[in-house]
Amino acid sequence: MTAPWAYPPAGRFDEHVLDSQALRDNPLGDPHERPLWVYVPPGYEADGERRYPAVYVIQGYTGQLDMWRNRAPFGAQTYPELADELFASGEAPPCVVVWVDAWTSLGGSQFLDAPAIGRYHTYLCEELVPWVDERYRTLAEPAHRGIQGKSSGGYGAMVTAMLRPDLFGGLATHAGDALFEACYAKDFPETARLLRDRYEGSFERFWEDFRSRPLVSKPGDHVLVNTWGMAMAYSEGELPFDSTGRLVPEVWERWLEWDPVRMVERHADALRGMRAIYVDAGTSDEFYLDLGAEAFRRELERIGVTEVRFELFDGKHGGITWRYPIALRYLVERLTPG
Repeated sequence: MTAPWAYPPAGRFDEHVLDSQALRDNPLGDPHERPLWVYVPPGYEADGERRYPAVYVIQGYTGQLDMWRNRAPFGAQTYPELADELFASGEAPPCVVVWVDAWTSLGGSQFLDAPAIGRYHTYLCEELVPWVDERYRTLAEPAHRGIQGKSSGGYGAMVTAMLRPDLFGGLATHAGDALFEACYAKDFPETARLLRDRYEGSFERFWEDFRSRPLVSKPGDHVLVNTWGMAMAYSEGELPFDSTGRLVPEVWERWLEWDPVRMVERHADALRGMRAIYVDAGTSDEFYLDLGAEAFRRELERIGVTEVRFELFDGKHGGITWRYPIALRYLVERLTPG
């Protein structure tokens, strides 16, 4: 049995720090210098003329770049190791893979330009993509560039591809946030009750308490962190429900404008032009993102996009790292010329 730390890569991982102008003076005071990993496949150095498709990998809510090295028990491979193995085996055409950090002190940004959080969409699209294309031998066209993520990263993959078809020609979403009435609204009554019973109805009091103790140590912490993070991303901190959990329609509509299921109609041309769309989720996903995945697929079908790799598998929200190389192979095969 291979020791769990003995996975020397066949390709190469370059670690950089990018000074982001887009993230300078962001409202949360989060760092504007961000780590960036770029993977080049085996043979990259040997053939100095060859150019490669690129796939950008973004993380779920609360994710930060070095978490990709977190290993499950019994030596299970991490996604960077699985990606390297995929290309070393020759099972997929070679590709440059870009591992993006978009951590925030709230947990994430949904990869949007959110006034209350920062310009993370600009950071990704206007800074990272040109930076990588200038320094690596990528095929610098949307037909050869994809984006992949899970959970909020899967959301970011869907939304970024819809907003920027001039940059991305393929997307892969694993249990991405979608169908907001299923994945978010279910938490509103619990959030209202937690705020009432523990924090005098105040998210400010919650954050004071949360940051004064071991993190995520009380029941309900996840619900409160997630609901507030989404409110900051979609409605600048306005909650879409009142103290009883009843919806506030004008704020809820602002959230729904960012629901990928509802965005499909507005971005139909962009989606019809995608070279690759991959959608999956576990059938026991705790956030009902299997329902969101199916709703997104049906909307794609309605606008005439039928070439979609779609699968619901036996699984939950976590423990699905094994799905990522499947999507990566699918993307690269369709983003590689000829």
